[in-house]
Amino acid sequence: MSFWDKIAYLFQNYSVTFLNGIASTLILAIVGTFLGLFLGIFIALGRNIQYKETDMLITKVLKRICKIFVSCYVNFFRGTPMMVQAMIFFFAVPVWTNMPSAWIFNGYMYCGLIVITINTAAYMAEIIRSGLNGVDIGQVEASRSLGMPYFKTMFMVIMPQAIKNSIPTILNEYIVNVKDSSVLNVIGLTELYASVSIATNKNYFKVEGYVIIAIIYLILTLLATFIVKLISKKLDGEKITINPFKHNKPVLKEAK
Repeated sequence: MSFWDKIAYLFQNYSVTFLNGIASTLILAIVGTFLGLFLGIFIALGRNIQYKETDMLITKVLKRICKIFVSCYVNFFRGTPMMVQAMIFFFAVPVWTNMPSAWIFNGYMYCGLIVITINTAAYMAEIIRSGLNGVDIGQVEASRSLGMPYFKTMFMVIMPQAIKNSIPTILNEYIVNVKDSSVLNVIGLTELYASVSIATNKNYFKVEGYVIIAIIYLILTLLATFIVKLISKKLDGEKITINPFKHNKPVLKEAK
């Protein structure tokens, strides 16, 4: 069989396997990125806790403990490979193999979702913290001068701006998760990368199988990159201008 005949054979006989692998990869990347962002927001707030002279001793101690904990969390999950984290979590909590299965959702998938979420949260925390530091401190002072408490100021004034400024980087983290989810096959999770082993287990069309998933990964990455660029362009803002040659009908033009 020629190279293209082998490609056609794999598509014809294992298309469902590849589709299930794509579904698993996308679920891991999307859910892991979303939950990682949610968790990362609170971790970033923990790293940005400020000490006050008026704080009680117990308050200062608790703030210090919180900052040390989140700092250790971020350093550990950013400083160790996701593959190693997955192995530790999988064998440290030996319940995954006994969990019920439904389609691609089984104990391995749940374990993978937890691992990719807590790993992503460490990176999201630094992304959000950078966004928080990029917001003008004058806005915090203005909000506090109006009588807004700290947490209301943070979640209604500062955090929305920080997230908006960080959206391109957050979406880039999603692209990273699409590719990095492949390492979760070490715990038995059948995602896109692992689907090749199933498709080529008997016919040994290894090269052709990996060419197929390389193309699929490339397509997924290019689509995500296009979405990132589109959203980034939209975030630049649009303004309404008046066209004097069309009866003063408002015309939307992109702000430069």
